[in-house]
Amino acid sequence: MTNKKPAKTGNSASPQTNRAQKSRPQNNRAQNSRTLNNRAQSSHTQKSNAAASGSSLMPLLLVVIFLAGLIGAAQQHMLPYGIAGMYLTLSLLTFIAYAIDKSAAKRGKWRTKESTLHLLALMGGWPGALFAQNVLRHKSVKASFRNVFWLTVVANLAVLGYGIKTGAADMFI
Repeated sequence: MTNKKPAKTGNSASPQTNRAQKSRPQNNRAQNSRTLNNRAQSSHTQKSNAAASGSSLMPLLLVVIFLAGLIGAAQQHMLPYGIAGMYLTLSLLTFIAYAIDKSAAKRGKWRTKESTLHLLALMGGWPGALFAQNVLRHKSVKASFRNVFWLTVVANLAVLGYGIKTGAADMFI
C-alpha cells in the first residue's frame, strides 16, 4: 500500500480544472450528507405514517370499547349514569388539555404540567388522554410520561372495579 501519485500526461490541466477536481470530494461529501438527511427524513416520515395508521388503532379501539362498555353498563343499571357521564366529561376535558398543551408546545408558550395531565387521567380522563396521544400525536413518545400514564390507567380501573364490586360506585350518582 504505497502512496503513488498518478503519472502526469503531456496535457497539463488548467488551474481551474485542478480546483474543480480538488473540490469534487467536498461536493461529494455534501451530496452524501444531503442524501443521508433525505433518507433520515424519509425514514421518519414512514415511521410517522405507520404510527398514524395501523399502530394507533389499538388504543383508539380500547377507548371506544371502554366507553361503550360504561354506557352499556349504565343502561343495564349495573352502573350509575353519573359514572359514565363523569368518564365522558373528564375524557373531553383531558383531550382539550392535551390539545392546548400541544398548541403551546408548537408556539413555544407556557405548557401544561405533566402532573396535571396525569391527574386528569387518574380521575377518569384517561380515555380522552389516550385518544389525544394517538390523534394529536402528543405525549406519545416520552417513555417516562407513558409509563406514569399507564400506571394512572391501571389505578383508575382498579378503583372503578373496586367501586363496582363493593357497591361504592352507587354513591356517585
